[in-house]
Amino acid sequence: MSKRDTVAGIAAPLTIDNLDTDQIMPKQFLLGIDKSGLARGVLYDLRMDGDGQPRTGFVLNRPEYRDARILVAGANFGCGSSREHAVWGLMQAGIEAVIAPSFGEIFYFNAQNNRLLLVTLEAQSVAALAETVSRPGGAELRIDLQNQRVLAADGSAYPFELAPRQKRMFTEGLDMIGMTLADAGAIDAFEATHRAQNPWMQIDLPRQQAAA
Repeated sequence: MSKRDTVAGIAAPLTIDNLDTDQIMPKQFLLGIDKSGLARGVLYDLRMDGDGQPRTGFVLNRPEYRDARILVAGANFGCGSSREHAVWGLMQAGIEAVIAPSFGEIFYFNAQNNRLLLVTLEAQSVAALAETVSRPGGAELRIDLQNQRVLAADGSAYPFELAPRQKRMFTEGLDMIGMTLADAGAIDAFEATHRAQNPWMQIDLPRQQAAA
């Protein structure tokens, strides 16, 4: 995974409170056995009408937001079921970050573990950002991970908190496995100490049996 310290691009205002994972990724798109093809299902019932045609009034169907990389969202974004497909689909659709006042708890950790950046700001700040990106020429946002600030086109800046673990995952290009392997030396040292202190707990299997 690539290292990065900035997420920048077009931001779309999607200030719908309690937008749940069933809306983000409807059930009919969960039939596959892998992660492929999920972008088509993202927010499908909001993006498409009953005939499968784009709803012209929906924000992500408007020309100025079709290449959005950031969502400025409503409170409790990603509530509902625990389906990780909602995260995978958003990322496949090109979304790299979501800014909202709050997030569904399971969605929050699914997103962070997959390196979909979630930024939590006060409701007033999110409302101000949504207003800014709704103006002509104001849709560009830049999220500075190193300094933990959201920078808007009008020059305003919004600081945010990010757990050190999540910040490291984004800036160093690590997934959950990579984070574990980064501590391989400490894990090996703990295992050696544990074996030395508790030899009675160890079972040394014959090489053939251990390989099986």
